[in-house]
Amino acid sequence: MEIAALAPLIERYQRQSDTLGKQVRLEQAMLEVIRHDWPVGARLPAHRTMCKSLGVARNTLSLAVKSLISEGYLSTGQGQGTWTRRPFHPQRISRGPALEAPLPLSRRARKVLGGQGASLIQSGAFVPGIPDIGRFPMRKWRQLYSSVTVPHNALLLSYSSGGYGPLKREIRDFLRRWRNIDCDTQQIIITEGTHHGIELCALALADEGQRVVMESPCYWGARNVFLASGLETCRVPWVPGAGHQMSCLPDEEVQLVYFTGSHHYPLSVPTSRADKQALCDVYQPAYILEDDYEFSGDDFVNLMYDPQSDNRLLVGSFSKLMFPGLRLGYLVVPRALAGPMNRLRSEVFREGRMLDQAVLAQFIADGDLDAWYLRIQREYLGRQQVVHDQLRQVEGIVDISPPSQAISLCVHFDENIDDQRVAQLLMKEHLIVRPLSPVCCSDDRRCGLVLGVGMLTGDSLVREAERLRRTIETILRLKDVRRKRVAG
Repeated sequence: MEIAALAPLIERYQRQSDTLGKQVRLEQAMLEVIRHDWPVGARLPAHRTMCKSLGVARNTLSLAVKSLISEGYLSTGQGQGTWTRRPFHPQRISRGPALEAPLPLSRRARKVLGGQGASLIQSGAFVPGIPDIGRFPMRKWRQLYSSVTVPHNALLLSYSSGGYGPLKREIRDFLRRWRNIDCDTQQIIITEGTHHGIELCALALADEGQRVVMESPCYWGARNVFLASGLETCRVPWVPGAGHQMSCLPDEEVQLVYFTGSHHYPLSVPTSRADKQALCDVYQPAYILEDDYEFSGDDFVNLMYDPQSDNRLLVGSFSKLMFPGLRLGYLVVPRALAGPMNRLRSEVFREGRMLDQAVLAQFIADGDLDAWYLRIQREYLGRQQVVHDQLRQVEGIVDISPPSQAISLCVHFDENIDDQRVAQLLMKEHLIVRPLSPVCCSDDRRCGLVLGVGMLTGDSLVREAERLRRTIETILRLKDVRRKRVAG
């Protein structure tokens, strides 16, 4: 490629907003010239020449080139230069040998891996699902470990049998205080986090191929657990204030309906008990499972769970209240199911972590969990207000979930915006968010971003919220993020 061919790249690079980082500006400019100016198979000039012409560092250019190689717009060979190409689309190939042997995975595994899953990045500004681990009273937590690891507590190193009794009692009292739930300790099963509790329900209450109804948008983690368990999921769009959009009914009986407790995730708005009941009246599920993913304030009135019911279950975790690595949660089940499900848990998963359970029980008994809960919820409400104030006037954002005491908030875009592309561009600026559209069903055209407020506080929150606003405003002006989503 002649040096003169750099002219369109230089022009497009200079057009990019200087509020974006140099790597993002360069990558966007290169993407545009590959699509519109440079022919397929053209060789790029030497990196040194490009850096000098554009006024960028070698490392900046290398990162941009590496990103475009991963997306299929460039190819390179050792010592042979870099060439333009078009992304490969397997569905367009009608014959010829397969380029790669299919992975030897089950259909269930391929379904799980084909959808949205856990991000490889679990830290950074606005990463959702992570509470404030920086301010958690870790010193007290370490002290409790020292206090319970005495010689006469050696049995804490063995298998547990149905969970640590004192922890069950503390969870019972915690649910009574904060969720207005009056259950027996026998109804509580200690789990290793929410996903484990959902998996136990799928194993105990449904057979392979049976139907689970979820709301759209859905919590990706629960969907993946159901798929991994061999269950079929059916998603029904839920619009706050308008209810569930039940355009058609499944042609099979529904074994399980799953809701995200009193505060919807990922929409980050209070749920509606009346809407849940209306959906259950239509689908008549054998069991109703509520996931108290994150709760705030006195919103327990939105819960359907009733400890006296014979088909309603509640799963919860302390990961969003305390820290994700704790991996301890609870499952509250009907009395008739308590014995069989406890035995099933022991037979399939075994039981342990008695030491961790003892520390958590003492942490709750000393009042530390309640004190932390009250403090951090006030913090989250203030942080959400900061982000809300920054984003509410951005053109292209049509709605933002109201400030709450939860760790997440949801931003809604115009339907013609590609939220997945927006999330990718934000990540390049170290602003970590989740796109909304991948967890919506094909009948649900909503798109947007799911953000967290657990990782930022004080002046850093204000600075990052302002940077987030400026970056979103710049990204939403780019042509390649304004297109209709393909229904999936």
